[in-house]
Amino acid sequence: MEWPARLCGLWALLLCAGGGGGGGGAAPTGSCSVTQARVQWHDLGSLQRHDLGSLQPQTPGLKSSFCFSPPVPGTIETQPPVTNLSVSVENLCTVIWTWNPPEGASSNCSLWYFSHFGDKQDKKIAPETRRSIEVPLNERICLQVGSQCSTNESEKPSILVEKCISPPEGDPESAVTELQCIWHNLSYMKCSWLPGRNTSPDTNYTLYYWHRSLEKIHQCENIFREGQYFGCSFDLTKVKDSSFEQHSVQIMVKDNAGKIKPSFNIVPLTSRVKPDPPHIKNLSFHNDDLYVQWENPQNFISRCLFYEVEVNNSQTETHNVFYVQEAKCENPEFERNVENTSCFMVPGVLPDTLNTVRIRVKTNKLCYEDDKLWSNWSQEMSIGKKRNSTLYITMLLIVPVIVAGAIIVLLLYLKRLKIIIFPPIPDPGKIFKEMFGDQNDDTLHWKKYDIYEKQTKEETDSVVLIENLKKASQ
Repeated sequence: MEWPARLCGLWALLLCAGGGGGGGGAAPTGSCSVTQARVQWHDLGSLQRHDLGSLQPQTPGLKSSFCFSPPVPGTIETQPPVTNLSVSVENLCTVIWTWNPPEGASSNCSLWYFSHFGDKQDKKIAPETRRSIEVPLNERICLQVGSQCSTNESEKPSILVEKCISPPEGDPESAVTELQCIWHNLSYMKCSWLPGRNTSPDTNYTLYYWHRSLEKIHQCENIFREGQYFGCSFDLTKVKDSSFEQHSVQIMVKDNAGKIKPSFNIVPLTSRVKPDPPHIKNLSFHNDDLYVQWENPQNFISRCLFYEVEVNNSQTETHNVFYVQEAKCENPEFERNVENTSCFMVPGVLPDTLNTVRIRVKTNKLCYEDDKLWSNWSQEMSIGKKRNSTLYITMLLIVPVIVAGAIIVLLLYLKRLKIIIFPPIPDPGKIFKEMFGDQNDDTLHWKKYDIYEKQTKEETDSVVLIENLKKASQ
């Protein structure tokens, strides 16, 4: 009878690992059973009607199953298994398992319940008949529960009963990706995501959120788009309750038409915190040291922040960065510091030069789990002597003129110097022309004058002859 019992145990383990595929089996010794039930999602569309006390049946989505694991023959008899193990979802991502005490338990036994999630994670022994967890419902999650008579982990519990819950049905490629949220300055939360591969470009997204300080689930109204990313921001102000930051914000993103698979995220309020930039209040020199005083972002105390101070010197063109964990300094001018201010001394700064300072901050692990989100840089503040910009402008105008004049004078001087060093070679043709060309011109001139004088004399003789003939005829 030992082999049939082992085969039944193996069959039960296979059915449990498969999530209770909807069938059952029996063996000669022991019994194995698997059942399957559907847990249906709450109608989040009713959020607009503010009727969100808990998840109510709407459309088939979550699947749950349970399985009995029989004990191995030959072992000591243990307590009976728990009964009526069930699972439900509250808010957005709060999964709750409840069960009843085992039937026929020994009266001498003070019942305790041993439970753990898949792969034996988060083991717990407690007298309560319920267990809950905040988990993004993007994957299947299972809980196994057994009963025992003490808190000793070495004691073998009863037969373990398992109950699983699966994510909502839908095309995994349609669900949004890279869903992440940042809590800005402990005042508002900003979430962003990328559309899924199998998503229509005109999809209208809706984001729902819930926190322990809220009475019901809320819908985010400020949907926006930045490049390829979609997002939404909502107010989330820190309250005075000391346990406020010990909880998380539950997030779900879906579409109005129900065509994409919902995506979930849980944002712990001790992580993903981004402060606002600080405000520099005062800069002063004391014994060749630069003292920087600034006001911390609202809603934060200095011991929970880590600082980065950057100092730029205009003359030496140096870029110095100082990482400050404890911002304190001794300066008489800062003794009357107002609340929520910090101070830091930068050593070895030249007071006769212009120094520009800016600061940024991030949370530290003393108060928060995340220390990677830096704030934006603060506005710059300068101290020291400023150079006269008028002198630089004047020099920029005068220097080019002087250089241009010097080049022109140099070119003229080089041309004159070239003539002196290398005089031009005379042209013999021009020399002969100058020597003999003028005489030829004079000879031609006298010849023309003799011809003119001869013609004039002949004309005069003709006129005298005509006058004499007239007188003779009279």
